[in-house]
Amino acid sequence: QVQLVESGGGLVQPGGSLRLSCAASGSILSIYAVNWYRQAPGKQRESVATITSGGSTNYADSVKGRFTITRDNAKNPGYLQMNSLKREATAVYYCNAVPFAGADGSWGQGTRVTVSS
Repeated sequence: QVQLVESGGGLVQPGGSLRLSCAASGSILSIYAVNWYRQAPGKQRESVATITSGGSTNYADSVKGRFTITRDNAKNPGYLQMNSLKREATAVYYCNAVPFAGADGSWGQGTRVTVSS
């Protein structure tokens, strides 16, 4: 089992930046990839970005060029740098660690991001 704790959310003005962190504990060596998802009020959860243990990345079209996902080590397997934030980025952001592609894996409790002036 992997336990995940997200941090770094908060209130930011449009055009601003935030960096989300995902701290992992437990069976961290089993993590194949980390995904960041978000769920805006009244909307379905959507994938934002993915990074594998090998460093391959993938992004939703809506965030390409503005968001960057990186990893530090097994205990910090997925940071999400968010730049040029738009109001539509307001959501709860979740970190998800999976042992293989397509697995449900483990989820954090989420961190809230509010983009507002």
